[in-house]
Amino acid sequence: MEKLFAIPTENGKLCAHFGHCEKFAVVKTKSNEIIDVEFITPPVHQPGVYPKFLADNGVSVIIAGGMGVKAQQLFAENNIEVSMGVSAESPKILVQKYLDGQLETGENLCDH
Repeated sequence: MEKLFAIPTENGKLCAHFGHCEKFAVVKTKSNEIIDVEFITPPVHQPGVYPKFLADNGVSVIIAGGMGVKAQQLFAENNIEVSMGVSAESPKILVQKYLDGQLETGENLCDH
């Protein structure tokens, strides 16, 4: 089964706050293996825009450093699972850790 992950990035690594990212890495997996990574430029960041944008692109999981409570609710409303409090690594490493059940999540790195 295919699954799409989104990771907000800056300089090719996870951006601590998804609202300030340069691009989203969209990582496609199939049968727990990474099969493709594409970087897409998001629309201008405004409340509610990113959850819909990523849902429209077929994303089912977002891996982030931090995000506000409202954003978490909007992702849930768009059927996108949120894993946050994650350290800044490359999208491939983060998704592989998720697939292996070894992704370490922690405190929300966002304070709003």
